[in-house]
Amino acid sequence: MENAMTANFNNEQFHQARLSRDARFDGLFYVAVKTTGIYCRPICPAPAAKEKNVDYYEHAWQAQADGFRPCYRCRPDASPGSAAWRGTHSSVSRAMSLIDDGVLDEQAMPELAERLGMSDRYLRKLFQQHIGLSPQHYAQLKRCDFAKQLVQSSQLSITDIALASGFGSVRQFNEQFKKYAGQTPSSLRKQARNNKTENIIELPLYYRPPYNWKQFNRFLSKRYLNGLEWLDDNSYGRSFSWQGSEHISHGKFTVHHQPQKNGFLLKLEIDQLADLRAVIANIRRLLDLDANSLLIEQQLQKACPELTLCEGLRLPGTWDAYEAGIRAILGQQISVQAAKQHMENLLKHYGEHKNGQVYFPKAETLAAMDFDIFKMPGARKACLKNFARYYCQHAPWTLNAEEWLALKGIGPWTVNYATMRGQSQPDILLDGDLGVKKGLDQHGIHIDCDAAKPWRSYLTLQLWELLQ
Repeated sequence: MENAMTANFNNEQFHQARLSRDARFDGLFYVAVKTTGIYCRPICPAPAAKEKNVDYYEHAWQAQADGFRPCYRCRPDASPGSAAWRGTHSSVSRAMSLIDDGVLDEQAMPELAERLGMSDRYLRKLFQQHIGLSPQHYAQLKRCDFAKQLVQSSQLSITDIALASGFGSVRQFNEQFKKYAGQTPSSLRKQARNNKTENIIELPLYYRPPYNWKQFNRFLSKRYLNGLEWLDDNSYGRSFSWQGSEHISHGKFTVHHQPQKNGFLLKLEIDQLADLRAVIANIRRLLDLDANSLLIEQQLQKACPELTLCEGLRLPGTWDAYEAGIRAILGQQISVQAAKQHMENLLKHYGEHKNGQVYFPKAETLAAMDFDIFKMPGARKACLKNFARYYCQHAPWTLNAEEWLALKGIGPWTVNYATMRGQSQPDILLDGDLGVKKGLDQHGIHIDCDAAKPWRSYLTLQLWELLQ
């Protein structure tokens, strides 16, 4: 195991961890039972197998590749991910994350390799070297993972599930799923006894505790936009647009916090099922569900021993880099409340209205506006327009936030804020942020910034929390 929390584990420690059923280990390793051919999460409620019959794996796909089938009870296909702690070659880790999000459903291998700045042949070589599978084999396992969640948790037809999971045909889907799960999708669905509403997809989204929902909710409550987003004590939701390779999807979702299950219940509607996997992955990112809070806080405490950490802080994301950029530009050098008012004004006048729902303004719309509705310097309005024009000229996956610095009116704070929230980069210290400066000055805290790497975005959150 390469994870920092499991790197020094021996078999006895794995044994104790699985017997404890401690949710803090959920997603960090998997338990495969040789006598049944099934692998489970360490929190599985089934009676514990004898140690001599057990093998341990760091990743679910490793167990799958060795021929083990996922447990129908604890559903390891739905466990929290650990992409940030894979510890493999950085290009392989990036490729795996893209494949997890369904990129090979819309792009061919050469296109994926080009995005990563390498040849198709070299990418295949790296996969064999670091994980022992081809990219296509790994992608097929992830498609089956996602399909199994939909079979057990939604009322989508088998045909729709095949499409949403990235399979080329229902026949291919049935064949691959039977190899993966040991039975057909139809037979598994009968066991699930699913009575969900047909046009609403419901899925559980799990995290590894602790998860500080109270703080996350408070952060959103100061920034959410009426009409686009909705929020109460136990849930958050919003409308969204998603740019596919040849189309734009529209939809909305609500996540309901279920702390007793260490997760959220997602209720989602979308008009293009082909984008479903990518959209759900983005919702997981937005909620920061795959972070390992204990690991992060251990590192931050070493970097700043005198700082009393708020346990379980997660990085609140925005829907995409474009929206994060607009929010950052309108939030330059003003209060959070003033920025929220500007954003709601923008939404009111330029938001996209469709089927009774409001969506974030298109870049094409903002690129043509003069923003006379705003009482702000002309340079700020010009910056908004130039940013929207820049976005129109780039595909979402080619955006480079560092290039924004060439646009007049955009400085390091804007780029860092948008990168931290729009792309959920974990290592952004907003040392030029007024709230961060106040937190440091008021409490006289010294920080070893290098020691806080690679979790300085979470350090920023901790310093903001000092002002609450």
